[in-house]
Amino acid sequence: MNPVSRPAQAGPAYHVGEQRRVVFATIIGTTVEWYDFFIYAFAANLVFAHLFFEPAGQGMQQILSLLTIGLSFLFRPVGAFLAGHFGDRIGRRPMLVITLVVMGAATTLVGCLPTFEQAGYFAPFALIALRILQGVSAGGEWGGAVLMSVEHAPIGRRGLYGAFPQLGVPLGMLLASGVLALMRAIAPGDAFDSWGWRIPFLLSALLIAVGYLVRRSVDESPVFLEIREHAERESAPIATVFRRFGMLVVLSVLLFAGNNAVGYMVTGGYIQGLASTPINKGGYGFDPVGVQLAVVAAGVVWFLSTLASGYLADRIGRKRTFLLGWLVLAVTVVPLFSLVRSGLGPLLLGVCLVALGLGLTYGPQAVWYAETFPASVRFSGVSISYALGAIVGGAFAPTVAQILVERFHTTTAIVPYLMVMVILGVLATFLLPERRDIPLGIEFEKSGGWDDWTGRKKSAGPARIDNDDARAS
Repeated sequence: MNPVSRPAQAGPAYHVGEQRRVVFATIIGTTVEWYDFFIYAFAANLVFAHLFFEPAGQGMQQILSLLTIGLSFLFRPVGAFLAGHFGDRIGRRPMLVITLVVMGAATTLVGCLPTFEQAGYFAPFALIALRILQGVSAGGEWGGAVLMSVEHAPIGRRGLYGAFPQLGVPLGMLLASGVLALMRAIAPGDAFDSWGWRIPFLLSALLIAVGYLVRRSVDESPVFLEIREHAERESAPIATVFRRFGMLVVLSVLLFAGNNAVGYMVTGGYIQGLASTPINKGGYGFDPVGVQLAVVAAGVVWFLSTLASGYLADRIGRKRTFLLGWLVLAVTVVPLFSLVRSGLGPLLLGVCLVALGLGLTYGPQAVWYAETFPASVRFSGVSISYALGAIVGGAFAPTVAQILVERFHTTTAIVPYLMVMVILGVLATFLLPERRDIPLGIEFEKSGGWDDWTGRKKSAGPARIDNDDARAS
């Protein structure tokens, strides 16, 4: 087994085999995590409204069901704070295992819950409690997964390696959509409402066992091993992030918010619910299986564009790749809901175009975040930025969309809201400094790197490692 070029930091040289194990472990883990998350979002749009919030009435029960999706986002920062603190103190790998188990347990228990008809008000409150646990877990999962991948990556390929854990999101949506489409075909109509919706949640127990075994098999991040070796762990990494790098957090939040707001029209199940709900209940009445298969196709496009964006981020830069994605999203948002209400064919086109823009503005996020914060507080910085970006962007995007439709009686009212979020993402893209291939290890931080909010190095010495020099070494 031959060693490859070392990552942009001191520490042990990692081999191709270990890098592949890390990539596989992050993809598998994030896929399982996001399968759990999407299954809930889809079910909230399809069945939870009348199964758990029936007394609220037809219009309000749908809003309450969508609010439970957003509620979990409010607790993502809790998971980000906890995982960030302990991830910077005890390591990346332990937090990955813990978040995976918590998410899987919460999802499996949702599949066991009684409905409102069976248990009264206990049912919605138990559902909300489990959704909160999902939010806490999701808040801590992402930062650890992307850092394990990026911090193991060879020089010049961080964008691609950072995109690998990002692939877990479209894969999770693909898996969730596929399982849901299968169950709607096997148990149509009342059967799905009675027991069919539970099966995708119960399957999480099996998936979590696989993810657990895979994640336990990989080594700790070389950057964290270096931090531990030099005894450079921050006692309060969260406070340090906000005190020294607050503006970087704000820009990182906005960078993600635009992507998340538009994305949650599809990934949050809003369009699926709108398109497959019967006409007499305010939807478009399309075939539910056909709608779900359209989302599966969008998941494939999202997967491919996310993978391509990692390659582009290493070739043309993080910023340019993002700007290309924002252009696609801006062009797509305007006709999106006209396409959705025009039939299954136009709906398929609309969600696939959205997925293309989502991938281009999601794949490079991992490496850009990792290169934004110094080693000693990196887990905290990326986790908090991601969690807060999800709140500002996607947390209540489906709820806002539904409220706008209720108020103006047209889905066209959603378009200006989504365009504003895209514009905020574009502004953040221009303002957030890009530090492609900057050293990730503790030595660069100790030498005076990250001295101001832009992250530019004030002291003498190189601010990045040249790819050719790195390969030569």
